[in-house]
Amino acid sequence: MATWMARLRDRLPAGGRLNDEDWAGRHRLLTVLLGLCMVFLTVFGVLRGAHADDLLITDGLVLAGLMTATLAKNRRVRSLAVALGYVAACGGFVAVCQGLTEAHFSFFILIPALALYRDWAPFGGFLVGTTLHHAGFGVVVADHTFGNHSAQQHPMVWALLHGAAVLCAAAFQLVAWRFNEIEEQRAEEHLSESQAQLSVAFDETPVPMAMFATDGRLLRTNAAYRTWLRLPDELPAGFTVRDLPLRPMQPDEPRYAHLLTQTREPITMTRQYMRTDTGALIWVQTHATGLYDRDGGLRLIFVHCNDVTAVRDHEAELRYQVRHDSLTGLLSRKAFEQDLTEMLRAATDPVSVIYLDVDRFKSINDGAGHTTGDDVLRALAVRLTHVIPAGSLLARLGGDEFIVALTGPSGTGLRVADGILTSLAEPLAVGGYELPVACSIGVTTAAGPALADDVVLAADTAMYAAKRAGGNRVQVFTDELRVPVQEKIAAEARVRRALAGDPRLTLPLWFQPVVSTVTGRIAGAEALVRMRTPEGEILSPFHFILAAEETGLIVPLGEHVLRSAVDHLLHWQDRLGYVSVNVSPRQLAEPDFVPMVASVLAGLPGFDPSRIVLEITETALLASTVDVSERLTALKQLGVRIALDDFGTGYSSLTWLKSLPADIVKLDRSFVAGLAEDQRKASIIQAVLWLARSLGMSTIAEGVEELADWEALRAAGCPAVQGYFFSKPLPAAEFDVMLRESFERATFEGVHLRETMGTAVAG
Repeated sequence: MATWMARLRDRLPAGGRLNDEDWAGRHRLLTVLLGLCMVFLTVFGVLRGAHADDLLITDGLVLAGLMTATLAKNRRVRSLAVALGYVAACGGFVAVCQGLTEAHFSFFILIPALALYRDWAPFGGFLVGTTLHHAGFGVVVADHTFGNHSAQQHPMVWALLHGAAVLCAAAFQLVAWRFNEIEEQRAEEHLSESQAQLSVAFDETPVPMAMFATDGRLLRTNAAYRTWLRLPDELPAGFTVRDLPLRPMQPDEPRYAHLLTQTREPITMTRQYMRTDTGALIWVQTHATGLYDRDGGLRLIFVHCNDVTAVRDHEAELRYQVRHDSLTGLLSRKAFEQDLTEMLRAATDPVSVIYLDVDRFKSINDGAGHTTGDDVLRALAVRLTHVIPAGSLLARLGGDEFIVALTGPSGTGLRVADGILTSLAEPLAVGGYELPVACSIGVTTAAGPALADDVVLAADTAMYAAKRAGGNRVQVFTDELRVPVQEKIAAEARVRRALAGDPRLTLPLWFQPVVSTVTGRIAGAEALVRMRTPEGEILSPFHFILAAEETGLIVPLGEHVLRSAVDHLLHWQDRLGYVSVNVSPRQLAEPDFVPMVASVLAGLPGFDPSRIVLEITETALLASTVDVSERLTALKQLGVRIALDDFGTGYSSLTWLKSLPADIVKLDRSFVAGLAEDQRKASIIQAVLWLARSLGMSTIAEGVEELADWEALRAAGCPAVQGYFFSKPLPAAEFDVMLRESFERATFEGVHLRETMGTAVAG
């Protein structure tokens, strides 16, 4: 029996589960409707001519129910009073209608109405009251309860019929009520599960999270948030965002509630705060999302925070490294150019730029080591920082070059530059030693809008002028100083333009013959490059070789000269013994130079590589940064010959003769000019010729311009000569004519000699 009752109880609605807000709304509705029913019943009864006592009793019962429903404290008592009031109203309505059957429908209408309470007390009370009304009044005043004769004769039967109908209606209402409770129970379970998941996601996440009311009250925080800000697990009542240990560094920053009300979109902001509990400055990235009600009003703000102080510090460090020189801590070149551009744009006074370069800094690095060189640069940076005015720009451009920019009246830059030079009169303290340092300084001043690159170039130009003048001085830029720079730029442009075109036309080779002193015929030729401008003008190497050397264009230019010289040599076949080309220090230092020569020879099967002579100046050997002997040995292994050009102009010519694998020594013209009248020169040449022969080398005398010098060299036994006495450098076509005449003359003399010898033999 107990089990059956338990099962029945489980299948019936529990009731009483409405929250106070929902219950109050429904109770208010049913109470108002009860009052309207009383008014309607009174008016309807008067119109129907009902007995006044009946109306008074009915209204009194209904009014009692209304008062109890309004004044009682317990909500179950209040809802029961409403239910009984409706019983009285329905009973009065049936009585006024003289028991009309249709009037009993009011009881059926109110069954679902009272089910709104979702409570057994008002629902059951209404059912009990309905049953008592039909049973009691049906017996006592049958004519006022049932309007037909059969019902009046058998009131209990009709009471049972009406009661059964009411219970049936109530039963279906109970089923609907129970189904609703089951659905709500499932929804609550899902909601509880979702809330549990949300709680886990919110409370256990390592990201600090919090919920704020629109007035700034802290509604909820997770453990990470409390740990981050060192908050207690239970916050005091009324705890607001102003109580957090964070003080914004910008007090007038907008509030999230205001921003979310305006945009209704999630907001991400990064702000700097001071932690009032530690005094530390931190950067916090906050992502704020608003939760809104149905009307679009902001209900609360959900935020999660990331302490990005380490990221910000790293970014600041990277920006510092980009803008500052790692060795000295001064501005970098890029940062200086940017700041100088801003200074030129904003300055109302003239802007002066001072360009510094340490004199003979390479000797410091080579003599004391690069570590000492770095110490010198750091010490110089400190010295400059103390000398230049506050607010000036100071940067290290790279190497041993520094630059300063400052604003002020005309002459300010020169005064500061003189002050720098004066300060460097005192040695720098480096590694416990006093090291003297000198600088070449260039100064320029820009008034009005100007390009930063142009101003820096002008100061750089003045600095190089100071260095060319001996260094340790200040040079102010003038337009005259710009001419060499412009010529250098123009020369570089000419070389690039010539190499970009057809070098056979834009960079033709001219040839100067090398004549044998024994036969007087052309034994070889030196290939010399010229440049043909778009206007057809022929330029000597003086106009472009230096620019090519400084820019590295000498490498492709030298390869063109070698390949073109070989092509001409192949064209002249056996009429020309060899051709020589000059090799610059930049070419010799290139790792690809030897492979390039090898590739040229590889394309000439059956060609004798000794017909190619590579001329290397003695000064180039001194300036080379590679192992010259090793590089020349590699070239010799390819079969080409090496000529030591301008011999006698260096510092250790005899040492070079002994140590380098050269094949030919070319005497500089300074030893040849006036040889016939200068006995000392003749003695030197005799000694060099003897030394060259003893080392297995040949000799060529350069710069022969006089007949007397030619005869003196022949008498001294110099094998070959070269100079204007025979010919200036000639275009290939003119040299071809000279070579053909020399070849034909040699052929004629050989034929004549053979004929003479044949006649003598015959005789």
